[in-house]
Parts: sequence; structure tokens; C-alpha cells
Amino acid sequence: MEVWKRNLLVLWFGVFFTSASFSMVIPFLPIFLPQIGVEHHIEMWSGLLFSAAFFAGAIASPFWGRIADKYGRKPTIIRAGSFLFIIYTLSAFVTNPYQLLALRIAQGLLTGFIPGAIALIGTNTPGKKVGYALSMISTASASGGIVGPLLGGILAEWVGNRMAFASAGIIVLISTVLIILFVKEENFKPSKEPGSVKKDLKTARLNTPFMMVLVLTVVTSTSIMTIEPILPLYIVELGSSSDKAAMLAGFVFALPGIASAIFAPFWGKWADKAGFHRVLVIGLLGGGLGTLSQIVFSNIVGFSIARFAFGIFFCAVFPALNGLIVKFTQEDFRGRAFSLNQTATQVGGMIGPIAGGLIGGIFPAQTVFALTGILLLGAGGLAYRRANAFNPVIKRHALQGK
Repeated sequence: MEVWKRNLLVLWFGVFFTSASFSMVIPFLPIFLPQIGVEHHIEMWSGLLFSAAFFAGAIASPFWGRIADKYGRKPTIIRAGSFLFIIYTLSAFVTNPYQLLALRIAQGLLTGFIPGAIALIGTNTPGKKVGYALSMISTASASGGIVGPLLGGILAEWVGNRMAFASAGIIVLISTVLIILFVKEENFKPSKEPGSVKKDLKTARLNTPFMMVLVLTVVTSTSIMTIEPILPLYIVELGSSSDKAAMLAGFVFALPGIASAIFAPFWGKWADKAGFHRVLVIGLLGGGLGTLSQIVFSNIVGFSIARFAFGIFFCAVFPALNGLIVKFTQEDFRGRAFSLNQTATQVGGMIGPIAGGLIGGIFPAQTVFALTGILLLGAGGLAYRRANAFNPVIKRHALQGK
């Protein structure tokens, strides 16, 4: 088996299990908090614990990106996986919310598993296969996000929430060991340029197409997380006539992830032929229209179909953005580029829930869907208008790669 194919296979499982480990414990924090002495303000603590890792990660990601460019992406993935194992395992033994908060902050500060995997794939995959490979990694993340809550719920029911944390740690440890044994990073050129995070930010700021990718990443991440606070309750409301509304909510909630697992490879292969920019524009516009279409339906069947259709198009967005990062940045800056993109993702992850919660608390839920759809359509229009700026850069990097 070719090295890049073996790397993709092993990292697919690594990202899948890491994504699953995250989603198998985070949704159950409100249930776990009373077990460690939180009797009041559970919602506030849940929000704080959820946001803490995003905030810390947004600060730390550029630093780890510089380390990855200097010492390699594989060591960065191993470092992140090892710390995740320790953090999840320690989370099983916490006795108060302050300890859990400290561990969540540490998780954010020591982040980097999935961005490191994306950077390694983007750098060690043949140019004609980059789109396909990045889409497969996106599929791994989406699939893990689908399986995680189900697995976490089963474990919490069978062995308790504490053992669910410990199980998540073991899953990440297995993934890390597989990467140590079977992933090989080829063609790594360590960055010898002395500098700092401040200098990296300046370098990024001078790269106009890359900055456009970061802006689109913030907008896209914000749009996803804006709907998150109100979506479960809205789904239950639509399916209120069902005696299994909660189970139905879980299924409908997962539909975009299911669509992503099915259709992301198609978008990736097409991106390798038609270009990442074209796929990005279609994904954003399709995602925007798919979000707006969810307002039309007042029954759970129509809403479910709209959610699935949204997922078909939206799953093209993040692999396309990652592909453009590969095109727009030099190899010795790529680890930092993906880490800056991770920071942009986490900024959106912080802004989105706050905005969605505020808007959803004042206006009907349909207002949140409308604003999110308009936001995605605006991002698609912005990406389309930047086509002339993008294409020359893509051509130049393609010539440099020959």
C-alpha cells in the first residue's frame, strides 16, 4: 500500500475515534454536573465548560502550529492525543466543577489532534488526490460525531458517566498508538525561519486569499453553532405528537452528519477535477438555501428532508476550505496555517452559541434559521466574487508544485 493511502487510512480511524471521544462526553455534561455537586445554574456551568476549551484552543492553536512546522505534524498529533488521553482519564475522577473546568481549559490549550491530521494529509498526499483525502478526513470527523453520542449514552447507561470519560481516554490512546506505529510523514521540510506567533499572524495577514479563507471559516463555523442552542428543542417541538420525540430529535440532529459521511467523498473527487473554489461556492450557496428551506416545513418529515439536503451541500464546505489552505500556503508554513484556521473555527464556535441563544430567546426559532441561511448565502456570494483573486494564486501554486 502506498504511504499516503496508509496514512489516510490510519488517520481516518484516528480522527473518527477522536471526534467520537469528544462527542460521547460533551453532550452529557448537564447530566454529569449534579453528580459533582452542581445543584444550581447547571445551564451556566454547561455553557462555561463547553466554551472554555474553544477559548483556550483559539489562543493556543497558533503556537502549536509553529511547533508542528518546526518538528513535524506527526509529533504534534501524538502530543495532542497523549494529552487528550490524560485529560479524559483525569475527568473521570473530578469531584467538583472547578476541576472539570481546569481540565477543559487544559484540553483547549493542548489541542491539535485533528488540525495536525489535516495538515499531515494536506502535505503528504499527491496533489491530484488532496481533495479526495481531505474529504475523507471530513467524513471521519462527521461519522465520529454521529457515533459518539450514541456510544456515550450506552456507556453512561451501562457503567456511568465517569467511566464514559475514561472510555473516551482509552479510545484516544488507541488512536494515538496506531498513528505512532503506522503513520509516516514524508517530504517534511522543517521551518528554519526564526519568528513568533506575532510574525506568523503578520505573514498570514499579507496573504490575502488565505485571510479570505479564515474569514469564511469564522462565518461558516458561526453559522453552524448559531443553530445549535435552539435546534434540539425545535426538533422536539415539531415532533411533539410523537411519543418518542427525544429519540426522534437525536436522529434528525444527526442527519447532516449522515449526509456528510455519504456525500463528502463525492465532493472531494469533484474538487480535484473542478477546483476547491468552485466546490466551496456551491457548498455555501447550497448550505444557505438548505438552511432557509428548513423554515418552510412545520412537520418533522419535511424538516428532516431539508436537514438532509442541507448536509449534502454543506459537507463540501470545510474540505474545500482546507484544500484552499493547501493551495494558498507554502509547505513550511502549513502547520501554522491550519492552526490559524483552527483558531478561526473556534472563534466561530464561541460566537455562534451566544448569538443563537440571544436571538432565539427574543425571536421565534425560524428567525435564527433565516439569519443563518442569509449568512451562508452572503459567504457564498463573497467567495464567488473573490474568484478572480483566487484563481491566479491557485495556478501559481500549481506551477510551483510541478
